[in-house]
Amino acid sequence: MKHKITLKKIAKEFGVSISTVSKALKNSHEISSEVKERIQAFAKYYHYKPNSLALNLRNQKTKTIGVIIPEIVHHFFTKVITGIEKLANEKGYNVMICLSNESYEKEVLNLEMLANGVVDGIIVSVAKETEEKDDYRHFNELINNGIPLVMFDRVVDQINCNKVIADDKGGAFLATEQLIKNGCSHIALLTTPDYVTVGNERKEGYLKALYENNIPANQDLVVKVNDKISIEEQLSVLFEGGIIPDGIFAVNEIYAATVMKVARNFGYNVPEDIEVIGFTDGLISEFTTPSLTTVAQHGRTMGQKALELLLDEIDSQDTHYQYKTSLIQTDLKIRNSTKKVEFHN
Repeated sequence: MKHKITLKKIAKEFGVSISTVSKALKNSHEISSEVKERIQAFAKYYHYKPNSLALNLRNQKTKTIGVIIPEIVHHFFTKVITGIEKLANEKGYNVMICLSNESYEKEVLNLEMLANGVVDGIIVSVAKETEEKDDYRHFNELINNGIPLVMFDRVVDQINCNKVIADDKGGAFLATEQLIKNGCSHIALLTTPDYVTVGNERKEGYLKALYENNIPANQDLVVKVNDKISIEEQLSVLFEGGIIPDGIFAVNEIYAATVMKVARNFGYNVPEDIEVIGFTDGLISEFTTPSLTTVAQHGRTMGQKALELLLDEIDSQDTHYQYKTSLIQTDLKIRNSTKKVEFHN
């Protein structure tokens, strides 16, 4: 059985440097024909194959893209991956997907693994725990090592890289204004803690719509979901309060579906008593009862744009490369969790 051969072993066999062996195998004119023929024959006999990892580290070309997402079950992230993979396949790239499970530590480990010559660049949506810790050193180290990075959806303003975001503020404004147009005046918000960037942006859109329609913001109608406590328990406080909402905007479709469930448990009908709008147009929105009016953030488009920006940076020879932030527009999909209201001029 022939042993695996390396450049080092070939160099030792012929009493030359590793550099000489490498040049001989590349048929360099710097090496004599006799030496080249002997080294090439030896390498062929022992089925020498270049170390792909070493080549990747030198050439920075693996034709593989790394993607780190917080969770796989979320419909939005599956759409983003679909968009990335479709374009990657067209461009001759493979995609390696990693999960952070919203963990800072797993995100760091995934980033270290992918950055070790495995991929040409990385696309990431930041984990909630990372946002909570406000510690982004691992991203700065990645960029300092010259590895292209694109952040999408949950991005970090202070990290200098390409970014793709949905118009979270605009989408939340559309949703809240729709509830106002439908006659709602006590509109509750079900959102994330303020350190989650997308939740905070959507909260700002909600507050902007209230302000522009002269509706006072009421903190008693704002529920910031704590992941360590059941959403049902936190919503019970809202429905047991002094002001019962006639409209609720939830910053994701899971929150929105839970809102409708809890409302029914308290004896309220959707949309007759309480209208509900969510964010992210996934399968949950389509198949809840009633079906959920929601903000569509176009995950597939976001994934394609993220990969476009990443490949642009990978292929760029510009030493003063200018990073870009791409904003993906949102729109409202009207379903049965809001009333069908006719507007007359």
